[in-house]
Amino acid sequence: MTRGTGPLGPPRGAAAHRTRGVRARAAALALLLAAATLAGCERGAQDSPGVSPTGPGGCPAAQAGAQAAVSRAERTDVPWNGPAKGPAAVPGKTIVYVAQTMTNPGVAGVARGVREAAKVIGWKVRVIDGEGTPAGIQAALSQAVTLRPAGIVIGGFDPHSTSQQVARATAARIPLIGWHAVAAPGPSRSPRLFTNITTDVADVAAISAQWVIAHSRGNAGVVLFTDASIPFAHRKSELIRKALAACPGVRLLAYPNIPIPDASSRTPREVSFLLARFGNRWTHSVAINDLYFADAAPAFRAAGKEGSGPPFNIGAGDGDPSAFQRINSRQYQAATVPEPLSLQGWQIVDEFNRAFSGRPASGYVAPVHISTAENSEGATAWDPTGYREAYRRIWGR
Repeated sequence: MTRGTGPLGPPRGAAAHRTRGVRARAAALALLLAAATLAGCERGAQDSPGVSPTGPGGCPAAQAGAQAAVSRAERTDVPWNGPAKGPAAVPGKTIVYVAQTMTNPGVAGVARGVREAAKVIGWKVRVIDGEGTPAGIQAALSQAVTLRPAGIVIGGFDPHSTSQQVARATAARIPLIGWHAVAAPGPSRSPRLFTNITTDVADVAAISAQWVIAHSRGNAGVVLFTDASIPFAHRKSELIRKALAACPGVRLLAYPNIPIPDASSRTPREVSFLLARFGNRWTHSVAINDLYFADAAPAFRAAGKEGSGPPFNIGAGDGDPSAFQRINSRQYQAATVPEPLSLQGWQIVDEFNRAFSGRPASGYVAPVHISTAENSEGATAWDPTGYREAYRRIWGR
């Protein structure tokens, strides 16, 4: 029997006051428990296996850092921060661009930049298409070595897959420059490359995840598309996954592994399955290449999803013209982290000029950029300013 209740009658004096305080605290505690239980039920409804809503300020430090980084990356008025000095143009050179496949918009975009820059510096360029197959790429690089050019570009494929041809080029003292050939920018010893041209994969991964955190205000359910058969792509997606984990309110719903050559056939089926499984809990997507969203669009459309999202999709990829078209028309892609393809073509020519002059590589790595419908102004590529004028001054052209 509890003191102050029951047949002993109502409490009086100090005892009565204490009892009323206990009852008030108990009532307040009961309300808090009820609210917590209700919140827990609501969270569980979304948590299995969806997003844990954190509400405003769910990860304030991560959100603030992400928003600041995204704002910097969205700027389009960034001044040229690449090399200002280097050797004058070495005349009369011929280089060969070996392309993984010219149907890859990134590879083709860099080839156009190489041709444009070579015309300015006064060189000849030959492009050999590997047509996207291991045998075709090996044959293309063999042909390039046989031509004995001044330099060869490894355009978008893993040099380890052409180790014999790379060894022949090295033995013939033909400098090799890669574009997306190895994981990191800069010179490479194994395989031996004078330098490799790419934005820093860690920076690309980080800004892609930060865009999701900032755009969602720290409350998102994310699908991350990757191709685990490509070490470079798998590393990128793992870095994205870890960066998303900086905000507890951002949950990774699914991590589909779809090889890029199979993307056109597998992505629509995978997207339909994920939409049926997660519904509105799927709010954002990140892909290691923009092309996944080209293949996903029909499935989103068939499910009645608006082109402007959700899900809001960002490509941590090349930033090819079709990606910009989807972004500018707000059709199932909201943003991309594009490579400055033309700039990188010019950089390849400049790096060869340094190699031919006995100089080291420049060490330049283009900063990451985010393109959206708001800042692209209808463009179909990210083409920053200042690099053409800078390289012309260096070369004396």
